[in-house]
Amino acid sequence: MPPPILGEGHRTTDDVLYHFRPYVRQQLMPYFRNAGVSYPPKKVTFIALKQERKLEVWAGDAGEFRFIRDYDIRAASGVTGPKLKQGDKQVPEGIYRIVGLNPNSNYHLSMKLNYPNEFDWFHAEREGRYDPGSDIFIHGDSVSAGCLAMGDKAIEELFVLTAEVGHENVKVIITPRDPRVLPLDPNGYGLPTWTPELYRMISAEMEFFSDELRVSNSRPIYPARSPIR
Repeated sequence: MPPPILGEGHRTTDDVLYHFRPYVRQQLMPYFRNAGVSYPPKKVTFIALKQERKLEVWAGDAGEFRFIRDYDIRAASGVTGPKLKQGDKQVPEGIYRIVGLNPNSNYHLSMKLNYPNEFDWFHAEREGRYDPGSDIFIHGDSVSAGCLAMGDKAIEELFVLTAEVGHENVKVIITPRDPRVLPLDPNGYGLPTWTPELYRMISAEMEFFSDELRVSNSRPIYPARSPIR
């Protein structure tokens, strides 16, 4: 078990790394060795599957991503479909970046997403939605009001991994379900008219994380395609 950490409100990201990095490395290194990826890697992608309640970690050194492991999502409020407004308690759907690490979160630790991104703002402004919401995080604990709640142990590993890689090198894909198994349906009840465009973007991004082979989540799955950058 990792050592105790300073009380909330008084710690820095460096404090979190000091306390949790040795333990997290011990936990993650076998997965990275099994995937043939160095630790820390150069780039990481988190894939959040809302329906499956899973968050996959993929990492790569030189363009090609390999599956590392997955985590259970403890809570993700809302239903299928993108987030549209403040207070709808929807987990957003789209392609995001991590823009900040919060070592003093009310939910143990948290990582802020750049929701609303340019795509979200574009469609919000076209529809006259001037408060599409904000403050969407991946965090600890097991409660959600539009965020991805991962539990404390998982967020410790994800937080340290992100800090070591550099949050600017981490991408987050949030999808209503796994399009590698079944194509996304943009025609569900109540979905906005631009959902087909959104789901095409998500599905295209997911092509870099192939499902040609599935095995236990204790070792690599999905031989990955090399993304075109």
